[in-house]
Amino acid sequence: MEPYLSPNYWNEKILPSDFNIPIVRPGRYLVNGVVADSPEMQREVFSPIILSDGERHFAPRIGTVVNLDEEFSLEALHAAENSYANGLGDWAQMPLAKRVEQLQKFVSMCKPLERTFALLEMWEIGKTYQDCCNEFNRTIKYIEDTIDACRNLENANDNIFAVEEVVAQIRRFPLGIVLCMGPFNYPFNETAAMLIPALLMGNSVVLKPHEMGSLSTNCFLQVFADCFPPGVVNIIYGEGATIIPPIMQTGKIAALGFIGSSIVANRIIEKHPRNNRLRTILGLEAKNPAFIFPDADLKLAAEQCVYGAFEFNGQRCTAIKHIWVHEDIVEEFLEIFVAEVDRLKCGYPWENEIFITPLAEKGKVDYLDILVEDALHKGAKIINKRGGKHIGNLYFPTLIYPATVDMDIFKVEQFGPVLPISTFSSRADLCSYLSEAAYGQQASIFSESPYAAGNLIDILVNHVCRINLNSRCQRSPDELPFTGRKDSAEGTLSIADALRAFSIRSLVVANQNGRDLYFNILGKRTSKFLKI
Repeated sequence: MEPYLSPNYWNEKILPSDFNIPIVRPGRYLVNGVVADSPEMQREVFSPIILSDGERHFAPRIGTVVNLDEEFSLEALHAAENSYANGLGDWAQMPLAKRVEQLQKFVSMCKPLERTFALLEMWEIGKTYQDCCNEFNRTIKYIEDTIDACRNLENANDNIFAVEEVVAQIRRFPLGIVLCMGPFNYPFNETAAMLIPALLMGNSVVLKPHEMGSLSTNCFLQVFADCFPPGVVNIIYGEGATIIPPIMQTGKIAALGFIGSSIVANRIIEKHPRNNRLRTILGLEAKNPAFIFPDADLKLAAEQCVYGAFEFNGQRCTAIKHIWVHEDIVEEFLEIFVAEVDRLKCGYPWENEIFITPLAEKGKVDYLDILVEDALHKGAKIINKRGGKHIGNLYFPTLIYPATVDMDIFKVEQFGPVLPISTFSSRADLCSYLSEAAYGQQASIFSESPYAAGNLIDILVNHVCRINLNSRCQRSPDELPFTGRKDSAEGTLSIADALRAFSIRSLVVANQNGRDLYFNILGKRTSKFLKI
């Protein structure tokens, strides 16, 4: 397979005009309020979508991103440090109303970029065009909702509390410099879920996007530069193993917002010389199970599990990644479920009603093949027609049954369109499975029985953090807590929780000895902190 023909070649030859490959300028970065490029540090980006002109097959080049080194990462850190100025910088000291104005300006300038973002994301990670648009619009709504929640939090902070002999005022203040690292699968939404609350609370940020998905974030660089003071937002690109350790080793990062694997998270955290000073907000792996009981509506369960397991190829931490079916109904359920899976459309992400698209991760097809072969070797079978097949890096949905504890697919997060199915006969089977599971984000229960569901709820609440009744696993709505147990998460994200996660409470207290001074400060308005 040849690696490159210009976007214009494909746009003229075979692509629908509405989905032409964007022409992207050289990759850029943002440090200290300046958007710049580095011509000698460019990395070519190729799409996972394989194109053909009838004779040749190509992975089209869709642009370049900068591949920065340690010097640039430290420059970004110093810009954030100077901006924050130990809490005395312009952004940290700015009244919340002014910070809100800048975030609203950011939203208004982002909205015209929806199509640019969606095309870049589609070509870079293979997500369907409609899902890219959905991600963009959901993120805009998330930002607007977070602004409203922040205003409510600030209004509550204006209250003066009287407790026993003291009066006190409590406010939330920034932590300092935040290192924010988002994932490739939702590069705008998941990153914004950490970045926006961190900014609203007055922190300065170094943002390092995932190496996949970098092009789609590049289109926002100038908007960030236009909306925030120099050094408040710094966006750098490159290999994480090169540019992240130097930042962490300084000990100047106060909070780490990271979405990815626990292995990578631990490597990053261990570089910090004073872990006790580092707040971590982590979204990590998940192995979300669905439990299907004999009295379940099997058609509903099958539909929800298909959507929950295979949306965006199962490349979501919130995807259903293991199905448990009661042995009394397993054959009936599998007949319905297999038919639903085999109806899924697979192909190019700009086509209508496409569900399965090319996988963006390098080596992912080989990894899934290894998991499937391991399961087959240990007694499982592929039970759907297209299962185990792939064309290039488009991997057809694959159902593995029966999955048993000795198989790798039983234990690891596959993060792709391969789904293990197991059976259970009793509560003891599920208790044994859950007690050994390494992850604990979510689970789904499919049942019409309040007794079966209620009993399992009381078990699951000790192992996972969200239980979905007769519906798939998912993150939304964003007002709800999003977290996990075991190796699935640390800290909690939601619209309100994220604001708390990226801030800390400070308070001023006065007993009888200090009350006169306290109210004199309030009356003369000599403090930004003490106010009503």
